[in-house]
Amino acid sequence: MGQLEGRVAFITGGARGQGRSHALALAAEGADIVVADIAADLPVLGYPLATADQLAETVKLVEEYGVRAIGLQLDARDTAQIDDAVARTVGAFGRLDILLANHGVIDFATVEQTSDEAWSTIIDTNLTGVFKAIRAVIPQMRQQRYGRIVATTSMGARNTAPNLGHYIAAKWGVIGLVKTTALEVAGDGITVNALAPGATETALFFNQPTYDIFVPDVAKPTEQDFRRRLDDLDYGLNGVRFLQPEDVSRAVLYLVTDRGLMTGQVLEIGLGTSARGIY
Repeated sequence: MGQLEGRVAFITGGARGQGRSHALALAAEGADIVVADIAADLPVLGYPLATADQLAETVKLVEEYGVRAIGLQLDARDTAQIDDAVARTVGAFGRLDILLANHGVIDFATVEQTSDEAWSTIIDTNLTGVFKAIRAVIPQMRQQRYGRIVATTSMGARNTAPNLGHYIAAKWGVIGLVKTTALEVAGDGITVNALAPGATETALFFNQPTYDIFVPDVAKPTEQDFRRRLDDLDYGLNGVRFLQPEDVSRAVLYLVTDRGLMTGQVLEIGLGTSARGIY
């Protein structure tokens, strides 16, 4: 019997990457899973987002653990869509125990060069969308007198980095939102925490805009150019250049199986970057 037998988890950004990994980790522990994802590209971003086929594949992989799963295509920035998704989850499973507000997008630009559209896209997705997901699940969790909310922030919100002002502003905002919400639901059986992963091998990190930023001296740098540059910089810890999604999922399991002693906290999976004081 798994640690999450009888629990229901709602995961945003669940079609691929960290979201898919989290869904499989929770399913392996017996939780029923709802995976939500926009599963469509956003025009301001220079890399492709997840697809409807990837969302369906995540559902299929979850079901192989013998638990129930639903895939929902939605935009977490849209109040009506996120509220409807939560209502559908409760209607289908009778409860909602875990929220992983995991979705996020990235864009590189200096503050001076950041357009209004880019600012709004990043802030609305990475902060406002997280807020709307958290707000939507609180009434059900209060009614149950139980809930585990985990929002994904970033090691960039523990330090900082250039060319990411809008992204880092959003991720710092998630920490403030998590801490405030934790105080507001304290005593209701609900914990609210944040995860701060470092660079992780997902499509959010491995894409052309990232390669261009890290390898500016090469025209149209490739993934191999990017990997060589990380080696040259000795990026990471103990020869590990970046995290795997499963590394983050282990931290997720720790927070959602906690008996209620941790709330308003930030759990870093940072490859030692906090100790060095750099991102």
